[in-house]
Amino acid sequence: MSTPSPSPCSPAPAGRRATHHIFLVFTLIIGLALMWLLADVLILIFGSIVLATALRGLAGLLERRLAVPPRVSVPVAVLAVLALMGGIAWFLGDALSKQLTDLQQQLPQAWQQAAAWLGRHPLGQQLLDLLDGLRKAGVSPAKLASAATLTLGALGSALLMLIVCIYLAADPGLYRAGLVRLVPPRQRVLADAALLASGEGVARWLVGQGLSMLFLGVATTIGLLVLQAPLALALGVITGLLCFVPFFGAIAAGLVSVLLAFIDGPQMALYVALLFLAIQQIEEYLLTPFIQRWAVALPPAMTLISAVVFGVLFGPLGVVFATPLMVVAMILVRKLYVEALLEHGAPVDGQDPASPM
Repeated sequence: MSTPSPSPCSPAPAGRRATHHIFLVFTLIIGLALMWLLADVLILIFGSIVLATALRGLAGLLERRLAVPPRVSVPVAVLAVLALMGGIAWFLGDALSKQLTDLQQQLPQAWQQAAAWLGRHPLGQQLLDLLDGLRKAGVSPAKLASAATLTLGALGSALLMLIVCIYLAADPGLYRAGLVRLVPPRQRVLADAALLASGEGVARWLVGQGLSMLFLGVATTIGLLVLQAPLALALGVITGLLCFVPFFGAIAAGLVSVLLAFIDGPQMALYVALLFLAIQQIEEYLLTPFIQRWAVALPPAMTLISAVVFGVLFGPLGVVFATPLMVVAMILVRKLYVEALLEHGAPVDGQDPASPM
């Protein structure tokens, strides 16, 4: 009498699947815990990747336009950036340095005059009471600035980002291949395509954001000069730099400029506020639609939500890099989930990009 063959649906495969799922969940929990513990390091790495994307883009431009050899294109790009910064410092350094010093000295006087004007209005008095409560609770602009920007740790972090940025820009393919090797072989082609698309998306966002920053900085400087407002050059530079952070950067730049305009009276402050409103409208309705034809764009609500979420997760640097983080997240979701799973049902096999040629 023959022995019956085991059923193809034996409990062993089901047990292995359950063990596999438990292992995946456990790995996911460990990964999220490590991300939480290493949040400061991870945001520095991402900042380095963003800077490396910009540097690699400049190096690629030098290779295409000036036939610079690829092996030296990144050092040449670094020297070009340093030369540009040196030229700007040579032309504008003295005037800009003096205006920044005057800005630091005049802000307390500007705040006193603004507070006196606000105190004459009920709503303004409520705002002053709120700010006074924050000051008594130990939250003040001076303390926040000191904690966020004027520490040795911040300078060390910036230096680390620059060093890592240069290494990443010199050979991005090496590091991308290393990441792809962490993915199962069947999905490596898809993972490589998703990483390439993410890099291209960040590069396009950087170009678009750079154009917006340049427009806002130049327009603010010219507008303040026309109004004969104080420290136009310094405020224009500050506006351009702060607008790297969408939404919050423009608000901060506008508040500083309006506050400083109170030195010349409430009427000048009103003119400066209207100037900033007009510049923002021009940027939003004329420049942004042109940029969005080829650059990655985020809906305004997504920009604000990403700044809040990544600010909570990663602190001040999370706010600074919130938009490129969201750009990468949206591209990865589109490539790995929407296109690969929902539209095509499964990733397409192909040559392993991480394998040697």
